[in-house]
Amino acid sequence: MDISSKLKVAIIDYEAGNVQSIANTLSYLNISHIITSDKNEIKSADKIIFPGQGHFEQAIKKLKSKDMFHFIQDLTTKNKDFLGICLGLQVLFEKSEEAPNVEGLKIFEGEVLKFREGKTPQIGWAEIKTTKNNTLLNNEYFYFVNSYYVKPKDENIISSYGKYFIDYCASVEKNNVVAVQFHPEKSSAAGMNFFKNWLKK
Repeated sequence: MDISSKLKVAIIDYEAGNVQSIANTLSYLNISHIITSDKNEIKSADKIIFPGQGHFEQAIKKLKSKDMFHFIQDLTTKNKDFLGICLGLQVLFEKSEEAPNVEGLKIFEGEVLKFREGKTPQIGWAEIKTTKNNTLLNNEYFYFVNSYYVKPKDENIISSYGKYFIDYCASVEKNNVVAVQFHPEKSSAAGMNFFKNWLKK
């Protein structure tokens, strides 16, 4: 199935995300997109991408300073495809060891934990193993840059596992919300296939 050229994607810009690489990927796929923090533009899009890089606390502060904290919470309850990437996955959870006194968005129950073994951050290509909940991924290698990982309370939302000394959640899927720990925009053909699958969803 071809990806519709009429599709419009909003990449949320809250000054805490790797937005340009994502935009470049969408341009390559000939998908109309906009990098924006304008709520009306975001709400009018067909699909929404919520990227993230950096520190859990700083990301939450950026969302609140732009009056987007509750806006994101509300967006995820709508019947519209929502994709979180890297830190954009982690802040969807209740809390993180990176900032113990800061509340996350609480879209999902669970917490974000620091890797206890090995050098952090984990940087580079690593294979994922999909679960029965997965609808978008293959058992392929993706590019990771992370010192923390999510631990969902409900394991049924986990769509793939990664491995870095331990098996950990590499992605989640629940209804209209998909979120991944790896960077599909930096993952070559595997990442491109993931974006295509999500855009067709």
